Amino acid sequence: MTATLAIARPDADEYFEYYDKYITLVREEDALSSLRDQFEDTLVLLRPLDETRSRHRYAPGKWSVKEVVGHLTDSERIFAYRALRIARADTTPIEGFDENTYVPAGRFDDRPLADLIEDYERVRDATLSLFTGLDEDALVRRGTANGKTISARAIAWIIAGHELHHRGILIERYGIGKGTP
Repeated sequence: MTATLAIARPDADEYFEYYDKYITLVREEDALSSLRDQFEDTLVLLRPLDETRSRHRYAPGKWSVKEVVGHLTDSERIFAYRALRIARADTTPIEGFDENTYVPAGRFDDRPLADLIEDYERVRDATLSLFTGLDEDALVRRGTANGKTISARAIAWIIAGHELHHRGILIERYGIGKGTP
């Protein structure tokens, strides 16, 4: 059986407690439907922005909107890669990554926002394809990432919650979606 119906909420021992802040943001009881549905809400926030607004930073030293989108895309790629390796029973520990190195190196402010959004859409399509094709054994399989034990299904929940976390920041701190295009 594949995960086309649902990816159940992971047990607390399937992920490092740091990720609980993301997993608890997901209100649905299925990570797969959340990954499908919530993404449209994020796109609704981003698509109306012009290039000037997409370079906005809510405070000095903080990421621009474009950098947030780039960070979401990079992070989702990395998390999906981790899920793939774990689901395929690769027991090699997976290294961590430093988003504060990735974002400046990504030079996201130099790219058109429309390109960044399209890239994010393609990554989400690939993520959905990956998780849809995993059976229950693969989803609950555990591996080591960033020195911590994690299951493939926990990663699906983390991806969903991570997006919700950053969407909340875009709304609250950047003022996006509050009548300001």
